[in-house]
Amino acid sequence: MQRIGTTDITITYSRPSVKEREVWGKLVPYGMNNLGFGTSKAAPWRAGANENTTITFTHDAKVEGKAIAAGTYGFHINVKDADNATIILSTDKDAWGSYFYDPANDALRADVKLKDIAHVELLTYDFEDVKANSAKAVLKWEKKAIPFNIEVDVTDIVLADIRGQFKGQKGFTRQNWEQAANFAMNNGGDLDEALGWINNALEGQFFSQKTVNGLAIKAQILQKKGDNEGYGTTMDEALTLATPAQINRMGYAMINAKDYNRAIKYFNTNLAKDPKNANWHSSLGDGYKAKGDKKLATKHYKKALSLNPNDRVKASVDKGLKELTSK
Repeated sequence: MQRIGTTDITITYSRPSVKEREVWGKLVPYGMNNLGFGTSKAAPWRAGANENTTITFTHDAKVEGKAIAAGTYGFHINVKDADNATIILSTDKDAWGSYFYDPANDALRADVKLKDIAHVELLTYDFEDVKANSAKAVLKWEKKAIPFNIEVDVTDIVLADIRGQFKGQKGFTRQNWEQAANFAMNNGGDLDEALGWINNALEGQFFSQKTVNGLAIKAQILQKKGDNEGYGTTMDEALTLATPAQINRMGYAMINAKDYNRAIKYFNTNLAKDPKNANWHSSLGDGYKAKGDKKLATKHYKKALSLNPNDRVKASVDKGLKELTSK
């Protein structure tokens, strides 16, 4: 079993041993064959032993780029020759082996390549190259491997799950709306839907509350939508609720957005309340440096050094001064 995002893929199989037998082309005959039992006159390999090998997807997925609906399928392989095979997923998941295989029940067919590997005595399925949205399932036996790619649309699956959960108890908690909006924003979701979710978290509902985190999420959504003015004014609103540490982070966010005047405004908000704080002078120096005001940047960097800064702030100031000198 392997989980990809929130999707579980499970392969259930019996695992025969090689036992010094010739496997490919002999024990596993090439092509579709009459196995001498059951109703199938042209059956693929059962991709294991004994009962039907099955594969289960808890959500819709893709196998080798082909769509497959959530559910459990009989898993068969037509091993054509030493190099080529076809993966077959059948809606008939309860039959014994492939003796009753019927192509009319095929849900998916995908051509794949066999690979040479070191000897594997017991037939084994592994999952390799696991990524955020995909994994490679691999059948390994004797000296051959049959890999096939599985993909899931994690974002669509998670967002569909969120929409369903919002109809129940989880829809009554502000933090869930914030988290949903943040996920959609950062994972390619619909920005208009994300904006609606964060607006619900901020106002208009019995559970709504304006928080720095919520306003920051809204600001970032607006920025991604291209509304830079809305981004700035929303961050200004967050400023009125923020702690000094949050304000400092917001200042650097403004530097990254190249809104240097707002960055300087935010850093000055902290400095006005604590003018002998070396960290705030260092941050303001960074703001002026980003804006290109070498004189004021140098002034605040030197002021930070005069206030006996800790090692972290001193290192940051030294770096800033060095960069000003190199320019």
